[in-house]
Amino acid sequence: MAKRKINPHDLNRTTQARKPRPRAETNKHEPAGPASEAPTAPPPYSGAAANEAEALVTNNENPMTGVTASAESIAPAVAEPLPPAHCPVVYDKSLMSDEDVYLFNEGSHFNLYGKLGAQIVQVDGRWGTQFTVWAPNADSVFVMGEFNHWNKESHPLKARGSSGLWEGFIAEIGKGTHYKFYIHSRYHGYRVEKADPFAFYAEIPPRTASIVWDHAFEWHDQEWMSSRHRSNALDAPISIYEVHLGSWRHNPGEMNQSLSYRELASALADYVKEMGFTHVEFMPVMEHPFYGSWGYQVTGFFAPTSRFGSPQDFMYLVDCLHRAGIGVILDWVPSHFPTDEIGLSYFDGTHLFEHADPRQGYHPDWGSYIFNYGRNEVRNFLISSALFWLDKFHVDGLRVDAVASMLYLDYSRKDGEWIANQFGGRENLEAVYFLRRLNEEVYRQFPDVQMIAEESTAWPMVSRPTYLGGLGFGLKWDMGWMHDTLLYFSRDPIYRRYHHNNLTFRMLYAFTENFVLSLSHDEVVHGKGSLLGKMPGDNWQKFANLRLLYADMFGQAGKKLIFMGGEFGQWDEWKLDHSIDWHLLQYEPHQQLAAWFRDLNKVYREEAALHEHDLNMTGFEWIDCNDADSSTISFIRLSKTPPDEVILVVMNFTPIPRENYRVGVPRAGWWRELLNSDAAGYGGSGLGNGGGAHSEGIEHHGRPASINITLPPLAALFLKHQA
Repeated sequence: MAKRKINPHDLNRTTQARKPRPRAETNKHEPAGPASEAPTAPPPYSGAAANEAEALVTNNENPMTGVTASAESIAPAVAEPLPPAHCPVVYDKSLMSDEDVYLFNEGSHFNLYGKLGAQIVQVDGRWGTQFTVWAPNADSVFVMGEFNHWNKESHPLKARGSSGLWEGFIAEIGKGTHYKFYIHSRYHGYRVEKADPFAFYAEIPPRTASIVWDHAFEWHDQEWMSSRHRSNALDAPISIYEVHLGSWRHNPGEMNQSLSYRELASALADYVKEMGFTHVEFMPVMEHPFYGSWGYQVTGFFAPTSRFGSPQDFMYLVDCLHRAGIGVILDWVPSHFPTDEIGLSYFDGTHLFEHADPRQGYHPDWGSYIFNYGRNEVRNFLISSALFWLDKFHVDGLRVDAVASMLYLDYSRKDGEWIANQFGGRENLEAVYFLRRLNEEVYRQFPDVQMIAEESTAWPMVSRPTYLGGLGFGLKWDMGWMHDTLLYFSRDPIYRRYHHNNLTFRMLYAFTENFVLSLSHDEVVHGKGSLLGKMPGDNWQKFANLRLLYADMFGQAGKKLIFMGGEFGQWDEWKLDHSIDWHLLQYEPHQQLAAWFRDLNKVYREEAALHEHDLNMTGFEWIDCNDADSSTISFIRLSKTPPDEVILVVMNFTPIPRENYRVGVPRAGWWRELLNSDAAGYGGSGLGNGGGAHSEGIEHHGRPASINITLPPLAALFLKHQA
């Protein structure tokens, strides 16, 4: 994920100079300016109304939404600003029943996106918005917005007993109304404007107001939703195209601006389908103030960024991909959040969402705050966010970012800069509990999705069930394969014989987790260069090496992921402010590389032997992993669906063609050439085996038969046994 760096985008983060944050003193905060007398808090919540949640009726078709459910673009119906006296706060109704409040404080309420924040409801025949916010250390909380001309203290909310919740209903406030919470802390006279942590929509940054919104939308993805369990299964082919929405493609006719969600929809769906990918993974779409964070410093955990359109526009994008048969995975970031005053930090004048002690609550690499996973309400908030995207936006999986930073208390810290757990260890036991509870709840409610961990250490059983002691993820990125393989490929072929273990070591652990072989955005930024740029040799050898790298990824056991631009060989590393280099596709080498990747995807999807046992050792056998002198490897992949199918993969990591190269095979007969990365159509030299090879009754590599083949330079062969 991205480290927060200062660059020109920082200039766009705020519209005005921000008020200085209070100075810390023994984990408390001094007043932000002269102390003022705190206003009297509203009277305590009346328990008589605690069970009247049923009196509030949510409805997608009402005068306050201003829309009907439609796949077309939805414009907000902004309520006219009214004098404060014309829209008083009503306190005798609530969306939170007594049971809701109990579950919220107890840590087991995961449907908060239907209860907290700004909910458009009807009370006693009048449409309006119910506001609810958690601020247990507030002395008083107000709603300010267009409806009261941004008067900070005209519309107070009322405390709900000792729950920490503040709530109230304001009539005549509907979809499109801009608002914030104004919080008076009970400590040090602290006053602050806050965006709604549960807001469904927000102003385009650098503006910071939340917007009252709903999720009215007419979905057309019923066929996908009813059958997606097959596409997301662990024995299904999963080939993921990782995308950053703002830089995948720009509109040259509009000052080279990023495409909107709707402009992206058909173009992205058509391209991904043509290239043979099964899923798209979006880098974080959740609202974030700093564009240069790539979305990994989130302030709106329930709002797709408004930079590219409305929530319904993002729904349209997901719907379009689903109708094309493409799954949608979102990067999701429960590991930390930014220090922006408008966000979660120091929310009610205390360290509410984060730890107070910076040794636990501050991330030194990213300059951000770390969630307090031991607090019940914080776990509620995060798990509700995860379920929200799966529920309201029909997404098919979440890739949880920076899991390693959550698991280790000493992550990126020196001695003396971290606090041990209750047993004296460095494991973050509260984060472990949170991750297990998260995965249990996701798979309980949505058993046909996948939870994916970006976890870079050897923490055991990340993708094993919680009842076995695992963290409960479905899949885990294989960072070791990525590191070892890219290191190997960066070496001149003459030296590769001395580093053969970089190719083979993975198979010692390959089936200890359910791995995704990932070539992600992190490998093509910050001076690392593009994948093509990492390859040694002249241009021909660079393209040949890159084709071979992709063959290694698709030949190996594991699911697949590549970042946009890698599929056609972008020369430059990824730049946030630029579209990927589509113009390169006018040149034949890039066309040929794209054709190779497309055919790899096709064969991977169609051949059961290449995906059914991706996560099971019974589907992989070495033929020869010890030919370091020749820098070659060979192995077979097997299917589990009768009749058992066998595919032989042979790879040559040097530019030396190897004629009369004998490879042992488990079965006699014809071995048909499925793929040859050295074929002229892919930009290779055209060496091959005339479509395949007959086996001979010559034992080799411990196998009863063998084939004698020509192994092209810097190339891979995929051969399938024909009965």
